[in-house]
Amino acid sequence: MKNMSKYIIAITLLLLGSIKIKAQQTQERPNILWIVSEDNSPLLGCYGDKFATTPNIDKLATQGVLYENAFCAAPVCAPSRSTLITGMLASSLGTENMRSEYPVPGFVKFFPRYLREAGYYTSNNAKKDYNTIDQPEAWDESSGKATYKNRKPGQPFFAVFNLQVSHESNIHKPLPSLKHDPEKVTIPPYHPRTAEMKHDWAQYYDKLQTMDEQVGQLLQELEEAGLADNTIVFYYSDNGGVLGRSKRFIYESGLNVPLIIRVPEKYSALAPGKPGSRIDRLVSFKDFGPTVLSLVNVKVPAYMQGKPFLGKQQAAPEEYAFGFRGRMDERIDLVRSIRDKKYRYVRNYMPHKIYGQYISYLWQAPSMVSWQKAYQAGQLNQDQSRFWEPKPTEELYDVTTDPHNINNLAGKPEYKQVLEKMRTDNRNYLLQTKDAGFIPEAMLYEIAKTGSIYEYARTEKYPLANILETAEMATTRDASVLNKLTERLNHQNPVVRYWAVTGCIILGPKAAAAKAKLNALLQDPEPAVRIAAAEAISGLGDETKALPVLSQALASNNLHARVQALNILENMGAKARPALPAIRQFASLAKNDKNSILDKRFDYDIRAAQALISKLEATAQK
Repeated sequence: MKNMSKYIIAITLLLLGSIKIKAQQTQERPNILWIVSEDNSPLLGCYGDKFATTPNIDKLATQGVLYENAFCAAPVCAPSRSTLITGMLASSLGTENMRSEYPVPGFVKFFPRYLREAGYYTSNNAKKDYNTIDQPEAWDESSGKATYKNRKPGQPFFAVFNLQVSHESNIHKPLPSLKHDPEKVTIPPYHPRTAEMKHDWAQYYDKLQTMDEQVGQLLQELEEAGLADNTIVFYYSDNGGVLGRSKRFIYESGLNVPLIIRVPEKYSALAPGKPGSRIDRLVSFKDFGPTVLSLVNVKVPAYMQGKPFLGKQQAAPEEYAFGFRGRMDERIDLVRSIRDKKYRYVRNYMPHKIYGQYISYLWQAPSMVSWQKAYQAGQLNQDQSRFWEPKPTEELYDVTTDPHNINNLAGKPEYKQVLEKMRTDNRNYLLQTKDAGFIPEAMLYEIAKTGSIYEYARTEKYPLANILETAEMATTRDASVLNKLTERLNHQNPVVRYWAVTGCIILGPKAAAAKAKLNALLQDPEPAVRIAAAEAISGLGDETKALPVLSQALASNNLHARVQALNILENMGAKARPALPAIRQFASLAKNDKNSILDKRFDYDIRAAQALISKLEATAQK
């Protein structure tokens, strides 16, 4: 019995010692604090902006490392946040279109869940907006009151604080008095110096100053809690912004974001450089989650597309940061971009659509209204006018000499090799990641009812090489490809047919030889194809056949079939007036909330219908 007692005591001591060692190891792991501001490019003093008032972030930069080439995945919050939380490109997951909430595969977990499983306390205060079905189990707490202070004693934490004061909504209403002088504000060369534009820019700098004060308060709280020496701090913005042609647009102003990482002395071995240094390594949002896991020594799941840029699992730097743009609110578009340390390449897959498509939320900014009016009055120069005109198929910018991306080098012979290489590399990246963005959203909407788009895109139903070849032909604006496009109008795959039709839309009257086949596609079983065919037929001057198809689509149970049809009717201008009764009927049903076809989570079809009614009624009065 005595031997048995000694044995039990020895085992107990060993277990207690093991628990103590484990607790010590847990406590030795660094805390991670994310401070995330909304809608701001690197318009900060530490990035060289002398007009900005950002002393707290500037101080943080002297204590940490400033990244010169940090990029969000998409120039708007939801798809970028989808990429952040999963370590996967939203363009690959099928979650790239603004606020769509399509499901992801079951094996894709929000990365904070891996931290929770490793013993971390995870808190989010408070924005999610992950553009997919939520995974609340990723957080111990997610609310407007969430904080690392609620963790158990000694428990390491991963805490996120989202600062909304710099969000674009904060310039919708002009303030009567400002701290920053509108007459002294520097604005980009693509913006006209209208009174509203100057005021919005100055007000935005005021909001950045308030945001900086909030950053300072969070850092002070960390210091007062005695946690600064144990906590790695990330400060970054969720996307660029915020005035027109920044947020939502696939340029430096929309994709380049500030990123500062402060690593305390205790964990200096994890630091990318000495305090106050600058790093030119390209880092992207898909890499942020894997980097956090690497910093705390949690194995990065093999399925993640992001690569850690810090910690024991640090990967080699990538050559490019990839960016994407899909549907933005109620307006459809498709753009892809890659960026190395010198050049940004942009491929527009819907070049017939102007940059400045009307988006009701964006137009709440007085600066947008004034910019459009100045264009309509013929008061703008070429750089300021380009936003309101059809896009080129390809764009190439030297970001070192042209940070505002206004001098397109794509057509210049001396840049031919650069253009061809980046064009090929962009295509290869789309193929490598199985980019799902080429599926029209009316199809995505149906696919997502039975499974994930990511998995669908990895089946024979999505022959991406063929689709991409068709999409590239479609966007050349070259009538010599019409025969090939016409052949593909009969293709068995509806996505191929859709892009063949899109090529005819882009060619306009030059696609007249394909009219008979386009007419046949007005009866296509796939709604996205027949609606696109109606657009092509309208472009060939036959609105009488196009309008019934578009009007019928407004009664569809498919939200994005309705959005697609409304976009086409918008572009038709006064020629869409015969469809006004159908548009009014839809808007009336939506207003009275009696229409079972509505997806009550989203109102993009309603926004588009209301804008179109106002436009058509205005033109009727002239």
